[in-house]
Amino acid sequence: MARIGVLRTVEGGRLGFHCPGCNEVHVIPVGAGEGPRWGWNGSYERPTFTPSIRVRGIVPLTDEQADRVMAGEPHEPVPFVCHTFVTDGQIQFLGDCTHALANQTVQLTAEPEA
Repeated sequence: MARIGVLRTVEGGRLGFHCPGCNEVHVIPVGAGEGPRWGWNGSYERPTFTPSIRVRGIVPLTDEQADRVMAGEPHEPVPFVCHTFVTDGQIQFLGDCTHALANQTVQLTAEPEA
């Protein structure tokens, strides 16, 4: 993935952006192609994607939780939701987000260096 501005380019006509709510890169397909595609304003510095982006999954296990699971303890998966509008370089986190940035709007920034 190559970084251009606040985005990452990903093969297959996809773009990624760092989500500070999830502390992960969310990747979406843009432009022409198969399957669902998002509209993009073409800006790498102040992108707008349409429609909203909703990411759902399971909260990853911590190392401690993984050790307990490997020892045979039961673990109930915890679902997460990150639902956003990305408009003019800002991320609006909607109320159904399960992380601390729900109902907030923040500036989109480049992914932190590892």
